[in-house]
Amino acid sequence: MTKPPLPGDFAPDGAALAAAPPAARKPCIALMGEFSAGKSTLSNLLIGQSPLPVKVTATQLPPVRLSYGTDKAWREDHDGRIHPLDIAALSDVSPAETRLVQLFVEADLLRLCDLIDMPGISDPNMDAAVWEGVIGQADGVIWCTHATQAWRQTEAAVWEDLSGRLGATSLLLLTRCDKLLTEDDRARVLKRVRRETEGLFAASFPISLTQAVEGRTDRALWAASGAEAFCERFLALLDGLRGGPAPEALPPLAPAALAPPPAPCTAQPDETGTGAAVLPRRVTLDRAPGREARPPAGRTWGLGLR
Repeated sequence: MTKPPLPGDFAPDGAALAAAPPAARKPCIALMGEFSAGKSTLSNLLIGQSPLPVKVTATQLPPVRLSYGTDKAWREDHDGRIHPLDIAALSDVSPAETRLVQLFVEADLLRLCDLIDMPGISDPNMDAAVWEGVIGQADGVIWCTHATQAWRQTEAAVWEDLSGRLGATSLLLLTRCDKLLTEDDRARVLKRVRRETEGLFAASFPISLTQAVEGRTDRALWAASGAEAFCERFLALLDGLRGGPAPEALPPLAPAALAPPPAPCTAQPDETGTGAAVLPRRVTLDRAPGREARPPAGRTWGLGLR
């Protein structure tokens, strides 16, 4: 059945996203994992802001697709019909009536790709059909697994059905790695997970999202959190999906010396928010040891768009 078009004055670009062939649209990356694995925190970090109103969390919603722009939000019901959506009433949206929520945000990363924040795969209040009906839109996945109980059988079972199509363009993140308090624990968990997921993802990375947030103004902490290594690989993955280099979004920062990083993933509080925005930018480094690098006044470390 052909999806009915949106009214001419209502988010026409958004209406065509799902129907456009891959070569005609930006790649779409789904954020997946179990309940409370850090997906929404990662989304906020990647785009530099929370796209949801205060007191609304993604765990309450059907899949939320984020695209670049200022168009009005809309939702798609299970019959493929498009309905205008008042952001102030987003908390009233029910997965029983809505297949997908489409939001538009002016964020640099969204010039390169769309994101879909999926519900948790093990959420007892959310049937798997809620995300299964949307995963076909994804060209790749960032899978978040909680480091202290990384890569559970439920995760492996779900990914087994998806990895054939998406594995080569997907990344695995071991979130909250700051909860693993010793180097031996971190090394053991990472070794086990990489062994169990060999060939199922393009790459895997440990990361502390809270440290990444704090690293907005601390170059060494940004790198030590695992965010820098992940972001470099993520942008390379997007380059491949787009069929060419990512465009310049912001001018490069001036070269800066980098001190030896602190121990990665030092214990931090739970990852429950992102604070101020993280702005994407290229980081150019002089690898000689020395003083700790600091961003220029008013700027923060973040995604490096090449």
